[in-house]
Amino acid sequence: MENSPCLYVELPLTGYREAWKLQQEIVRLKSEGLLKPDVILVLEHPPVYTLGRNGGLENLCVSKALLEKEAIDLVQVERGGDITYHGPGQLVAYPLMDIQRARLSVTDLVSALEEIMLKTAAAFDIEAGRNPLNRGVWIGAAKLGSIGIAIRKGISFHGMALNVNLDLTHFTWINPCGLQKVSMTSLKETAGQTIPMPAVRQAIKQNIETVLNIQLEQLGPEALDLRMRS
Repeated sequence: MENSPCLYVELPLTGYREAWKLQQEIVRLKSEGLLKPDVILVLEHPPVYTLGRNGGLENLCVSKALLEKEAIDLVQVERGGDITYHGPGQLVAYPLMDIQRARLSVTDLVSALEEIMLKTAAAFDIEAGRNPLNRGVWIGAAKLGSIGIAIRKGISFHGMALNVNLDLTHFTWINPCGLQKVSMTSLKETAGQTIPMPAVRQAIKQNIETVLNIQLEQLGPEALDLRMRS
């Protein structure tokens, strides 16, 4: 991929529906030629379950009433994959990219997101790997990072989620990614200690630049909003 400007925006803890709406607006602006640069959003979400295009409630192992009691949202979205969980302590990256201009196929992008997570884990002396049967990043039989993307008018959205310090309990309430008898893990669980999130964010940023061969222009949320309105 040729070097091209890409806006890199770190958001505070952001509700899933709010971030989803922001992604959709960026996709619209890019597809209409009103926002030229690609955008990568990096953030954490409050607790939420999301169902992808292949997702059904058969892989939710608790009642909707329990989710309501625990104030955990359940959202059906257009990304690939089945059901997954997002929560504080999990770092999520959403690449909103013109994949044709970037000379990336969907498979290329998925592989690149895997490589970014692998390199990030390695930065903390954690060796993870791929599973040829199931996309994402694994440590043995336990899943460390998940990927689910969508393409609309040639623009990618949704993305990857790397488990850093999050409470893994909520993953036991589902069959993660629709897979039965699969456990989830995190950098914290593997390392036996809390991993500083600012260091993970910095590693993710560096690895995005390296793997995708792009230069990132870091903006705050307010500056992104101005770019979207201009």
